[in-house]
Amino acid sequence: MIPARLASTRLPEKPLIDVGGKPLVIRVLDQVRGCENVDRILVATDSERIAEVVAAHGGEVVMTPEGLKSGGDRVAFVAALYPEAEIVLNVQVDDPLVGPDMIDPLIAAIKEDPEVKLALLAKRIENEAEIASPNIVKMVFDRKGRALYFSRSPIPYPRNPGAIYYKHIGPYAWRRDFLLDFSRWAQTPLEMVESLEMLRVLEEGYAIRCVETYRDTVEIDTPADVETLEKILSSERRDNS
Repeated sequence: MIPARLASTRLPEKPLIDVGGKPLVIRVLDQVRGCENVDRILVATDSERIAEVVAAHGGEVVMTPEGLKSGGDRVAFVAALYPEAEIVLNVQVDDPLVGPDMIDPLIAAIKEDPEVKLALLAKRIENEAEIASPNIVKMVFDRKGRALYFSRSPIPYPRNPGAIYYKHIGPYAWRRDFLLDFSRWAQTPLEMVESLEMLRVLEEGYAIRCVETYRDTVEIDTPADVETLEKILSSERRDNS
């Protein structure tokens, strides 16, 4: 599922922005199409303009109400329409570099362990500026890959040397029934304080499987992010020519 809302406060009409000759939503759609373990791809949107662009590219669209609060709510709304689905993948429309090397391991994590209800990616932070940034969601997890906490603050606190920092990036993989349960829960105190919906899962007492990935992404939230992505795509084209 690719939730794509037309309204955006920081980057107006973000899903339709042209990046490297393609609208952003189409670039994400093409990336997911390369995943071996994805059976069906739906773009969930409240915009007829986005729907028309996706349909013209051969994609499948589900229209959603305008009043949904988040991409997660949009994904849950659509998941409720498909009871035959077992695993629901939420791929953000602002994450065009997410590919099979990130998505397929998440699906495998759920398929291989019936106890896993939600899996997401953990990427070791290499840029020190990201550690203090509140826009980067930091995470800590135990030796079995189960999340301990997520925060916009630096965690762990470096009281002693040797701290290693991870951030959450990219898609979520849910068991459908658990996603629907989650969407009905009220927001929890830590979730509201940090503005991180993953904390709702932990506060309700459920585990989250963290799957390490070794490749970074560029989330598109500002014009500067678009420029960064254009440079990456330009470099890739030169390397492949």
